Amino acid sequence: MATSQNDHLWALMHAERAALADDLATLTPEQWRHSTLCGKWNVEDVVAHLIAAASMNQLRWLRSMIGARFRVDMHNQRRVAEFRGRTPEETLERFRQIIDSTTSPSGHVPAYLGEVVVHSQDIRQPLGLSRTPSAEAFIPVAEFFASRDFAVNSHRLVKGLCLRAADGPFVVGAGPMVSGSLLALVMTMAGRAVYLDQLEGPGVPLLRSRIETMGV
Repeated sequence: MATSQNDHLWALMHAERAALADDLATLTPEQWRHSTLCGKWNVEDVVAHLIAAASMNQLRWLRSMIGARFRVDMHNQRRVAEFRGRTPEETLERFRQIIDSTTSPSGHVPAYLGEVVVHSQDIRQPLGLSRTPSAEAFIPVAEFFASRDFAVNSHRLVKGLCLRAADGPFVVGAGPMVSGSLLALVMTMAGRAVYLDQLEGPGVPLLRSRIETMGV
């Protein structure tokens, strides 16, 4: 059953990567250098990060982390530099080559689906690109983010809150209500404060305070 579920998640991930590649193919050189929701990373940096995540198995990831003395920021910057092409066109071609990859640093497949859907929106939102991943892709990510901290402090952000999606079968937790689209819920759990204004309910002020306090 777990294998079948993971196969389904990988298929969703491949579809989301392909959709992002289609969007990237329309970008101008200036848009490739545009800022994203990922701090100092521009569009090309985020794409290189996604290539790295799809190219590193557990052993290769561990070697990279040891080399960075377990400093995640250093590890990420080194891998971005490694996997970014000499030009945006080369970076896009490298990204196309990993669309169907099932390589990841661990077996947490929902987390890596989350990497793809979140980072895709990190790119699209600042550029005004309107495509939104399917509810089918968002729901396993939302469930994973609400249940545990992994790459982001998503569980701590929403602990003691009730989250309810307005556009899909997702309800989790108990406490003050936070409701909105699956997109806004997932992106907020990933620490993207810009999506807080798309949420409503008595739990939103607490969620906003936590994001500000954690600095995510």
